[in-house]
Amino acid sequence: MKLPNAELAYVDPLKVTGYLLSLDHPQGKSKADFFSRFGFHRDRWEVLAEALLTHASRHRVVSTVDTVNGIRYTVDGRLDTPDGRNPFVRAVWGVEKPGTAPRLITAYPLRRSNV
Repeated sequence: MKLPNAELAYVDPLKVTGYLLSLDHPQGKSKADFFSRFGFHRDRWEVLAEALLTHASRHRVVSTVDTVNGIRYTVDGRLDTPDGRNPFVRAVWGVEKPGTAPRLITAYPLRRSNV
């Protein structure tokens, strides 16, 4: 199954600049280090946001979880990167109500054996 309404998916700029590409964030620092090794940088955060949107529309959902905040969809696959190495990444998307736009919750490296 594909991410429902992937064409409406949304990546909050602060999720990218203040978390995924922030070397100062306690939980985001290791993710920022990972993404920067593949050519993503905070001053061009839109490049990572677009890559994550493409990732969401290209790859299949590998799991869903019902939560009090809606449904979480996990999408695994290769992420297009500026340097072309395209690592395996897991992205988690949240949908508060059926039919609404998916919102990026997090993204992180995934070992190939888990894909």
